[in-house]
Amino acid sequence: MEKLWLNSYPSDIPAEVDIEHYPSLVDIVEQSAKKYANSQAYISMGKGLTYTEVETLSRHFASYLQNHLGVQKGDKVAIMMPNCLQYPIALFGCLRAGAVVVNVNPLYTARELKHQLNDSGTETIIIIENFAHTLEKIIGETPVQNIITTELGDMLGTVKGFIVNTVVRYVKKMVPAFKFDHSEDFKRALAIGSSLPYQRPELNHDDLAFLQYTGGTTGVAKGAMLSHGNMVGNLQQVSAWLDPILEYNKEFIVTALPLYHIFALTANALTFFKYGATNLLITNPRDMPGFVKELSKYQPTILTGVNTLFNGLLNAKGFDELDFSKFKVSLGGGMAVQRPVAERWQQVTKSPLLEAYGLTECCPAVTINPMELDGYNGSIGLPIPSTELRIVDDAGQEVALGEHGELQVKGPQVMKGYYNRPEATAEVMDGEWFSTGDMATVDEQGFFYIVDRKKDMILVSGFNVYPNEVEEVIAMHDKVLEVAAVGVADERCGEVVKVFIVKKDESLTADEIKAHSKENLTAYKVPKLIEFKEDLPKTNVGKILRRELREAS
Repeated sequence: MEKLWLNSYPSDIPAEVDIEHYPSLVDIVEQSAKKYANSQAYISMGKGLTYTEVETLSRHFASYLQNHLGVQKGDKVAIMMPNCLQYPIALFGCLRAGAVVVNVNPLYTARELKHQLNDSGTETIIIIENFAHTLEKIIGETPVQNIITTELGDMLGTVKGFIVNTVVRYVKKMVPAFKFDHSEDFKRALAIGSSLPYQRPELNHDDLAFLQYTGGTTGVAKGAMLSHGNMVGNLQQVSAWLDPILEYNKEFIVTALPLYHIFALTANALTFFKYGATNLLITNPRDMPGFVKELSKYQPTILTGVNTLFNGLLNAKGFDELDFSKFKVSLGGGMAVQRPVAERWQQVTKSPLLEAYGLTECCPAVTINPMELDGYNGSIGLPIPSTELRIVDDAGQEVALGEHGELQVKGPQVMKGYYNRPEATAEVMDGEWFSTGDMATVDEQGFFYIVDRKKDMILVSGFNVYPNEVEEVIAMHDKVLEVAAVGVADERCGEVVKVFIVKKDESLTADEIKAHSKENLTAYKVPKLIEFKEDLPKTNVGKILRRELREAS
């Protein structure tokens, strides 16, 4: 396909970037820490850490992992916590120890957690105590040997930390009882590591940095192998796009999306550490009054999020009264940005809401809209530097301009493959091209548009939900005969899960299904709509036709 997008490329953005500039993510962390030493790196609940403090604490944690736990280069270490100061310390500490980070959603059920720990072969986990009871249920069925626990207020200082931890545990009762045969306290781990020698590992672009889990058409979560080269490449690509907009050591980024999600991991935790920005971590963005109150204390320049977050803020009391005088841009990804939201956002903040597109398998950034764009255009933008896109038909042939086909991506950000799943990797890789599963088209100016999804994936507030997983869980209920799950449009979440069920026992109720689902699925995967039917439409070989159910919804 002719590179039409080059005609629309902003003149101050290069078409190619130097992906060899940094040997690894550790080099970026160390160089930024030295360059921006006394600047604020992260703020959470009013407590800040400078770049020097992040460097020191992450080095202590790396030393603890290496010397006390015996973590070797390439070993898997899971991080299971929300946005708090412990996250970047643990993240950078793991990377500096040469470990492969396995990000875990803290809201996972025991079943989901067990699968991810076993599939990745994780032997060490850092977990916030609010969710330790989930780990306790399945710890004996996993390879985990080392557990490091932390409380929400652990890095907030002696007095404030004590108050926060007391309120969380005893007043709000947000820490269910748990017990492990052996575990280490995060603060004590840092203290131990402070007296141990740190050995910097030799890392290059081929070494794994993350096993970032994503779903699949089979319903089994798979670990996308993201190397240091993949991640460094994506950081260089994104930086090239943002350089004309941003200033080094002067930006203030708001991080409301969870850092365990690939979008916030790359766009917030890593990209803006490279920029020397101050990163405000929001632990609970669902608390909109609290979120707005926190924003009122600062003068942010950038905010990343999904459409539902932007819409929620626009409808939150007091948001339109905030000081947006330094606001430059907001970046929307994870799900489609809706035109009314984008237009109202620009009206309220006097700054654009740019839509971007990415995938876990691409670290994630693939396309971004340019700042020069005159208003919302409904596209996912233009390919970022050093990225090629093409649209192909079912036979793998490129389609004509304006026609629909599957979007494929080639670039330094494309994953090495799915961990221990060569067959699944082969299904999505066409040589160097990654098949996204998204149906797209491109216009004469080179702007790409997502028109549909080839796969049956459901996108709930930016999180992937795969029908087979939901169906498998519901089919476990002894009163269910058949089940099919689809996504239906929802104003707040983009999509929600709807299930169609044929009863085995007529006494089955929707409340029973919801209760069963909540025990086995993360909240965003739990069906919001349940419809009972006499039968489900099928092909002549018995395959349930989800498409017909979706179209009838």
